[in-house]
Amino acid sequence: MSGFTTLTGKTVALDRVNVDTDQIIPKQFLKRIEKTGFGQFLFYGWRYLEDDKLNPEFELNQPENQGASILVANENFGCGSSREHAPWALLDYGFKVVIAPSFADIFYQNCLKNGIVPIRLEKEKVEYLLSAAKKQPYELTVNIEEEIVSDSQGFKASFPISDYWKKMLVNGWDEIEITLQLDEAISKYEQEKASVK
Repeated sequence: MSGFTTLTGKTVALDRVNVDTDQIIPKQFLKRIEKTGFGQFLFYGWRYLEDDKLNPEFELNQPENQGASILVANENFGCGSSREHAPWALLDYGFKVVIAPSFADIFYQNCLKNGIVPIRLEKEKVEYLLSAAKKQPYELTVNIEEEIVSDSQGFKASFPISDYWKKMLVNGWDEIEITLQLDEAISKYEQEKASVK
């Protein structure tokens, strides 16, 4: 995973409540074993018409919203089943940050484990961001270390994140990489246990 301290990126609005993981990545696309390749199927039921042509009415398909790295959504984002493919699809599409008033707990944790920064903000602050992001161009700056999200128009809000996940996100580490940092100590322990037998 690639980490970052500060990200300034184009921000798009998905002003819908209760967006579940099947809407984020439908079940028929869960056959891949890699974490990549899911971005093309992100929000498939909304992005595509019946003939597999892009739906020009859908937010992410509009030309001014291309290349966004920050998604602002509404309440209860990521509800439904616990599929980890949902953050994989968001990340593969290009999103590094998702902002909403609330997230499903498992989805929130899956985002953190896969290098996406999920930011919970108060409802009125998200309403401001949703409105602002509908008027492109619009960018937000997210500073993980300072726990601040801001724009160039005077908006500034703080968000909570644990020290553990802050360190993981800034360094681009996942839990396997944390374990591999202890490889030498693990090998030494295994050698000592083997010699006891």
